[in-house]
Amino acid sequence: MRTIIQRVSEASVTVDGKSVAQIERGFLILLGITPTDGEPEAIYLARKIAGLRLFEDAEGKMNLALGDVGGHALIVSQFTLYADARKGRRPSFTDAARPEQAQPLYERFCQLVENEGVVVQKGVFQAHMQVALVNDGPVTLWLDTAELLRP
Repeated sequence: MRTIIQRVSEASVTVDGKSVAQIERGFLILLGITPTDGEPEAIYLARKIAGLRLFEDAEGKMNLALGDVGGHALIVSQFTLYADARKGRRPSFTDAARPEQAQPLYERFCQLVENEGVVVQKGVFQAHMQVALVNDGPVTLWLDTAELLRP
């Protein structure tokens, strides 16, 4: 699993002109899934993200997690995180999981983040979404379980 995590002061998802999700302070999480991903990667990543200390404490140090600041998470499935643009000009997405595998794991990941005590809003799987955000900082992290779980 691969994520782009952006610390936001607000973020929202719109589909067909309708607002479907909105958060204030928290994380916008773009989530990509490969065919080899499963429950262990989802559990690890959910715990990692819920515990990330990306918010400033009283001394201005990034020392507080989502739960410490009452932050929420907006999680958006994004297969394009596994684009391969090494050849030609049109990216290949063969490293991304097929929708029938990715959707249940996406839903499970959202549930696991909620189980960590984080309020979760979700994008609409496979929909053409407009994602709006105000990146706070800016603070943006890239996490990949292929690297994080490497021995």
